[in-house]
Amino acid sequence: MTRMTAEGSERDYVQSIERGFAVLLAFDAEHPNPTLAEVATATGLSRPAVRRILLTLQRLGYVVANGSRWSLTPRVLTIGQHYAATHGFVETAQPHLLRLAEATQESASLAQLDGSEVVYVARVQVRRIMSVAVDVGSRVPAYATSMGRVLTAWAEASVVDAVIAGGLRRLAHRTITDPTTFRDALHRVRKQGYAVVESELEDGLLSASVPVRDQHGDVLAALAYSTTAGRMTAEQVVDKVVPLMLETAKAISDDLRLVGNHAPLPSIPARDGFF
Repeated sequence: MTRMTAEGSERDYVQSIERGFAVLLAFDAEHPNPTLAEVATATGLSRPAVRRILLTLQRLGYVVANGSRWSLTPRVLTIGQHYAATHGFVETAQPHLLRLAEATQESASLAQLDGSEVVYVARVQVRRIMSVAVDVGSRVPAYATSMGRVLTAWAEASVVDAVIAGGLRRLAHRTITDPTTFRDALHRVRKQGYAVVESELEDGLLSASVPVRDQHGDVLAALAYSTTAGRMTAEQVVDKVVPLMLETAKAISDDLRLVGNHAPLPSIPARDGFF
């Protein structure tokens, strides 16, 4: 077992909680209704241990059994709701995401770094026949996305090292897989103030991101825009979309400073929109 940080020693580590979360995370798109044996295989835990954990989660209302298979209940969504409730910047950013999506006719997102992955923490998605299918809570590799480029570009060197150590696996035909090239790309992002990535996570996927800073000027999240190469070119995104994104990021940061100073935010009228 690895040593823990200064916040706690190994004696403070509660392994049963780790195992409980491992069981919850075993439910995914590929295994929405796993059997006990499938959960044991996914987690590496013994079947008796998995059985006890599932029965505990069932008593708490987070899973339900249907014959030999198990499913998550809507109660698990409250965990994400608690995140939004305790991180006011998500609520602050939401109306700005809506305006950006209306202006660009493309989805707008807010994401944060979690280890070597990027997690969507807010999103406004447009209605399209063909669109990028991601939701709040979705995770993507940091190294192959514009959001990850922005977040790692302003991160500490140890974070960049950890992302590279996790492996720069080729995901699409333009994925950067060389560590030196990746570091050079981060340098360019810091210099120009934004990131545009095309066909690195998925062929034909084009995205742009800019940093959102908190009231202290630190990068808090990445504001992201995504489309396909068939609808826009990278040059068009830089010329037409990135300026709007920089304005939106500044507006979010300005509101966060107001919140930090305990000043009331301007009221935003409700909209029906097109989402």
